[in-house]
Amino acid sequence: MNPASPGMSFHKLDKAKDKNFWSVRVSADIRMIVHKAAGSLLLCYVNHHDKAYDWAERRKLETHPKTGAAQLVEIRETVQQILVPQYVQEEPKKVVTAKKKLFAHLSEDELLSYGVPEEWLKDVREATDDSCLALADHLPSEAAEALLEIATGCKPRKAEPVTPTTNPFDHPDAQRRFRVMTNVEELQRALDAPWEKWTVFLHSEQKQWVARDYSGPARVAGSAGTGKTVVALHRAVHLARSHPDARVLLTTFSDTLANALRTKFRHLVWNEPRLAQDVAVPHPISTPSSPKPRVTPASP
Repeated sequence: MNPASPGMSFHKLDKAKDKNFWSVRVSADIRMIVHKAAGSLLLCYVNHHDKAYDWAERRKLETHPKTGAAQLVEIRETVQQILVPQYVQEEPKKVVTAKKKLFAHLSEDELLSYGVPEEWLKDVREATDDSCLALADHLPSEAAEALLEIATGCKPRKAEPVTPTTNPFDHPDAQRRFRVMTNVEELQRALDAPWEKWTVFLHSEQKQWVARDYSGPARVAGSAGTGKTVVALHRAVHLARSHPDARVLLTTFSDTLANALRTKFRHLVWNEPRLAQDVAVPHPISTPSSPKPRVTPASP
């Protein structure tokens, strides 16, 4: 909380491309990587000495020129191919079909609007089915998600550009990965929060689905662990808050999930008794097991 404190052992990282990266000694082996600016101190990474230094040397913190969001960008490595001549018998040339480039039809401006860093534009334009997933691992999450949607035939949502004077850490995309603490009390509350509170944490990217006005039924799809249950919980609470005279039913076909919903719902509205009454989360219904049908072998 006090970057000027003499008790901290700051060390300048000479090999880092971003000259604002510093190392802070935690123990004989553990190092913190921080981004030290005039008015802030950003904790970025913690690991053993060599791994922490390697992480900092391969990244830089910058504001995206199109979206205005703060990004930790992995520095693109330049690989030089060295050809060693060998005298071998010439074989018949095989016809190789060129792989389709997934994003070649998109302009650089369009790719930038999805949050792709400038130095990765060339790699994205050259990406194929074989390289798309590996490439996504090197990009900021909003850019990777947008490219994967495009590759599967969907139309991703473009980030709204912000004015140059806006704080880059206030951008919704930046809030995916950064949390700004303005005082010690706020930091202490986050550190002391029980695990149960984190299980109902709503990601900033998911808020649009919770507060959106739908013209009819809506389906939210996603693989396991993407937060569908948490979105459903927050949606039910949002409806109850928006319509005080209504009753909201939150239900599922799974007994296990029904129990989980009730537990998470209590953690979400523990200090709002009215909402606890306006949202109904039924108990699992126990049904008597039916006798198994008798199977008689057919006669020859």
